[in-house]
Amino acid sequence: MKAAIIGLPQAGKSTLFTAATGTLVDSFAPPEPRAATVRVPDPRLTHLTSVYKPKKTIEATMELVDIPGCLLSDAKGQQEWRRFLPSIRQADLLVVVVRMFEDPSQSPTDSKADPGSDFQTMWEELIFADLDAVTTRCERLESALKKPTKTHDAEKKEMELLARCREALEASEPLSAVVRTDDERKQVSSFAFLTEKPILCVLNLADGQDADSTDWKFKHVKETVAICGSLESEVAQLDPEDRPAFLEELGIDTPARDRLIQACYQAAGLISFLTVGTDEVRAWPIAEGTTAVGAASKIHTDIAKGFIRAETVSYDDLVAHGDMKGAKSAGRVRKEGKTYVVHDGDILNILTSA
Repeated sequence: MKAAIIGLPQAGKSTLFTAATGTLVDSFAPPEPRAATVRVPDPRLTHLTSVYKPKKTIEATMELVDIPGCLLSDAKGQQEWRRFLPSIRQADLLVVVVRMFEDPSQSPTDSKADPGSDFQTMWEELIFADLDAVTTRCERLESALKKPTKTHDAEKKEMELLARCREALEASEPLSAVVRTDDERKQVSSFAFLTEKPILCVLNLADGQDADSTDWKFKHVKETVAICGSLESEVAQLDPEDRPAFLEELGIDTPARDRLIQACYQAAGLISFLTVGTDEVRAWPIAEGTTAVGAASKIHTDIAKGFIRAETVSYDDLVAHGDMKGAKSAGRVRKEGKTYVVHDGDILNILTSA
C-alpha cells in the first residue's frame, strides 16, 4: 500500500514524513517526491512471537511518499503541482496535512492557521485535476463516437460513465460517490482518479497544543488524526533505546507515529490476517471484505489454487486459550471454506491439496 503526503508549503509534510519514517529530508535538495517503507505497528505480533518464538517475525508494511508543497497561487507552483500528479496518482491513499499553528516565517496574511481554507484549497486542486482528465477524455470520445468502429459500444458506455463523473466533479463531489461497481472501477482504473482515493487528514499541531481542542471535521475524509509533527520528528531521530524514556517523560503512551501509520492503514480500508508457527509469525495486509481464498492468494497463488479449507481462530480466542492447541481443545478453531470473509486478527492455517 502506498500513501502520498500532500499539502500546502510549510504545512509540515516533510516533518511528518521524518516523524513517520525516521528519514531526514535534505532541505537543500531539489524538490522531488521522496519515499520510504514503514512497518505497521501491531502489538498482536509481539505476543504471538513470545508464544511461538519463531525464527523471524514479519510486520505488514506500507510506503509513504512525501510530495513537495507547491504555491498553487502562481503559475510556477501550478506547473510543479502538475509535474507531481503522476506520483500522487500512483498512491492508494492521500494524506492531506494542514497546519494548526501560526507561522511567523510567512506573510501576515498566510501566517495565521486556517485549516479549513487550506484543506479546501487542496480539495479543489484534486477536483480540478480529475475534471481536467475527464474533460480531455470526453473530448476524444465525442470525436471517436462520430465514426462507426468496432469499439463504438464500449466507447459509448465509457462516455456515459464519464459524463456522470464530470457532472459530479463540477459540483465539487468526489468520484468515489459515482464510481461504485467493480465494472465501473475497471472502466476508469487507468485514470487513477484522485477523488476516487480515500483521504486521511492530518492536523499538524504546535508543540504543546492540545489535540482535544482541534475538533475539526472535513467533508470527504475517511479519518482525521492530530499530531505534533515537530515533536514526533525529534522522537523518530532518537536511538530506539532512548525513545521509551523520552516518551514517558512527556507522558505519551503511544507514539503519534504509530497512530498515524495505523490511521493510514484503516483509512485505506486494510486489515491484517495472521499466520503463526516456529518458522515465522507474520501479519498479511488485505482489503476489508477479502475472502479466505483471496487471503490464500496473498501468501502464494499456488496455495489459492489448491485451497481446501482454512483453519481459523480469532487472535483473542487464541490468546484466551494459550495457543492453537488450546484453542482447538476449547472448540474455538473453525473450518472455513473459500467464501469465508476474513476478519482483522484472524489467524489462518490454510490447508491445500498440494
